[in-house]
Amino acid sequence: MEFFVYILYSSKYDRYYKGQTSSLARRFHRHQNGKEKYTAPGRPWKLIWYTTKFTRTEAKELEIKLKNMSVKKLERFMVRYPSMPISKVVYGH
Repeated sequence: MEFFVYILYSSKYDRYYKGQTSSLARRFHRHQNGKEKYTAPGRPWKLIWYTTKFTRTEAKELEIKLKNMSVKKLERFMVRYPSMPISKVVYGH
């Protein structure tokens, strides 16, 4: 099983959200549909970066690192380590 670490962006609040999950498509749709309390006010969210990890532990470790980064460091991280391709599965079109 693979696990996803992802970064969403809300242009409404100019804010990033970092998370991890075993199903990126399902989790992204939950964020978009207001089913996640923390991210509901920031809708719509855009998936701007993600990667995969082999274990939940690895995914959680990276998520914590990302959450502890300043915005400037997070943006440099995304440039240095480009995202995997954002698939049609996530956006459904």
